[in-house]
Amino acid sequence: MNSEINHKRIIEIVKNNLTCSAHNLDHVFRVYNLCLFIAKYEENVDLNVLIPSALLHDIARVKESQDKTGVIDHSALGSSMAEDILKDLKYQKTTIEKIKHCILTHRFRTGNEPTSIEAKILFDSDKLDIIGASGIARTFMLAGQFGQRLEIIQDLNHYLEHNTTENGRIKDVSKHNPFIEYEIKLKKIPDKLYTKKGKEIANERLKFMDDYFDRLKKEINGFK
Repeated sequence: MNSEINHKRIIEIVKNNLTCSAHNLDHVFRVYNLCLFIAKYEENVDLNVLIPSALLHDIARVKESQDKTGVIDHSALGSSMAEDILKDLKYQKTTIEKIKHCILTHRFRTGNEPTSIEAKILFDSDKLDIIGASGIARTFMLAGQFGQRLEIIQDLNHYLEHNTTENGRIKDVSKHNPFIEYEIKLKKIPDKLYTKKGKEIANERLKFMDDYFDRLKKEINGFK
């Protein structure tokens, strides 16, 4: 099996499946690069598992975004889609199962915990791309895509009760916004990560994000 050729084939498949502005091939490559960077600080990382996992982790993201019922979970569906892709590319069954685990567990709200070092690196890398400068950019890309308002929600508990499922999934993305995402998810990222290097990067990125949203709130409220 030629890994380099397979990686190129996977990239072409992913490119055809990812049309969402914030979950496109650019995001995939940023996660891929973060995975390789963090892997340097960990032991016994299998790149034959980590690289395909990074490239395929959001293969079902558009399908979830288009689902108005909130039923589709892109990590679960993506794991299944990845299996078919990897079988066609003649990956070994044991490797496929390891990659499926990485994809299935890369998401916050599924309740599936990453157990392998490759899964933990992918989880951390994916979360790092939603904080810091890149995270701010992606949050507002999504806000524009779904017609979200730039407003500060005063009653966050009311929002959570009426627009999220029991496991934290958002029911109507158009009612979400960057401030809510920051309060309920983004500021908690560093405490959720698994690798030492991932936590270091997260704390640095979050400081930048904290300053930005603090300034944005002041400007929305009419202060200089």
